[in-house]
Amino acid sequence: MVRTTPPRPFDIAALIPGLAPLARVAVRLHPRPGEPTAADSSIGGPLLWPADEAWPTCPEHAGPVLEGASIPDVLERRRILAEAWARPRPPGQNLLTEQEKIVVDRVDDGSEITVDGPLPMVPVAQLYARDVPGLPSPGGADLLQVLWCPFDHEDEGYVPTTALRWRVAADVTDPLVEAPLPAAVEEHYLPQPCVLHPEEVLEHPAPHCLPPDLAALVSEWEDGKHGAYQHNLAVAAGTKAGGHGPWSFSDPFPMSCPDCGADVAPLLTLASSEWDGGGSWRPVEDAEGEHPPFPLLNEPTELMIGRGYNLQFYACTADAAHRHVTNMQ
Repeated sequence: MVRTTPPRPFDIAALIPGLAPLARVAVRLHPRPGEPTAADSSIGGPLLWPADEAWPTCPEHAGPVLEGASIPDVLERRRILAEAWARPRPPGQNLLTEQEKIVVDRVDDGSEITVDGPLPMVPVAQLYARDVPGLPSPGGADLLQVLWCPFDHEDEGYVPTTALRWRVAADVTDPLVEAPLPAAVEEHYLPQPCVLHPEEVLEHPAPHCLPPDLAALVSEWEDGKHGAYQHNLAVAAGTKAGGHGPWSFSDPFPMSCPDCGADVAPLLTLASSEWDGGGSWRPVEDAEGEHPPFPLLNEPTELMIGRGYNLQFYACTADAAHRHVTNMQ
């Protein structure tokens, strides 16, 4: 099913022509729970991975014991909560049965789990160039894969450490059948498998990324409109490729390629939420009908980055195959 972003409430480039040259195309990926295969673009789905290539691991989380939850428990918790919220119950009856509560509490509270060696990373995203217009193609690559360690890393800014792989899909002639799974994860860093519904949208820079003269014009225009530019006209909400960086709680700061020092550009945004409470960016197809309390319609991946932020991946503008940079906003 397609997903269609509602038209923006104002044509800001017509109102402030100086913004027009700063516009960029972003691809909103619109992840929704499904059953993707390795042949599909996805969030949290299986990766097209060569059987003879080592799977990335995190040596910092090598055990022997980690505080977290097992993947089967995380998936069971999600199933339990979805079914519990969907079933009718009389007033005063508990949402969960005693047995269900044991599983939910075990995930929420964490357990000591034995870990044997470096922790395998988990698949986070797989993007085929055929689905994502404008995706870089270093060395002719037509496939981008993203993995991360499912635990916070202090040196990364209290987000997971990440790994990117660029591939030519046709070169993977002997794919891995079953990827290794970590014995323990932080629940909010295990993405729910989602299929994608890519859509191109036009974005403008966040207000604090504008040149001072344009920022002043936007501020003057915005007076009395309650953040119309920031929330409705600048950076699109949700998981997306390309576009502008979703700066939020900090001012923009310089970033460069760690390999060659060149500028970097937004590559991928992984979002905790696909749209906020205002709903300006909620797709037309998701606007009608009743939706269950769990999982929330605007949180399909069930990721929670920081306190509900985005994890932005930036790629080198000289060579996207160089090491990437991440930033939480």
